[in-house]
Amino acid sequence: MAGTPRKGRRRLRQPEDFYRQSLTEAEKWKWAREMEGLDEEIALLRVRLKEALEERPEDMQLIAKGVDLLVKAVAARYRLSPKAQRDLSDSIAGVVQGIGTALYPEGFPHDD
Repeated sequence: MAGTPRKGRRRLRQPEDFYRQSLTEAEKWKWAREMEGLDEEIALLRVRLKEALEERPEDMQLIAKGVDLLVKAVAARYRLSPKAQRDLSDSIAGVVQGIGTALYPEGFPHDD
């Protein structure tokens, strides 16, 4: 059928995504501020979460809050079902945990 996307077809990377990867932090902030609506919020949350991971990786409460806000914004933007929202949250948490393990293989001290 003409006009029907084929299964298994890869989505082409947008030029904007390619160029954004090479931006400095200041340029990323400028780009994020130029976005509108939820897209702007998501872009800013991504930048702030990345900064938190780099500058305060031991602050799990801050990182968890950032992940939660990002998941809620993405869920609202793309109208995700509750299950899809949980799956996204679990995926992001897994990435954050993987980064933490790579940066601090000995783990973080706990306030027990």
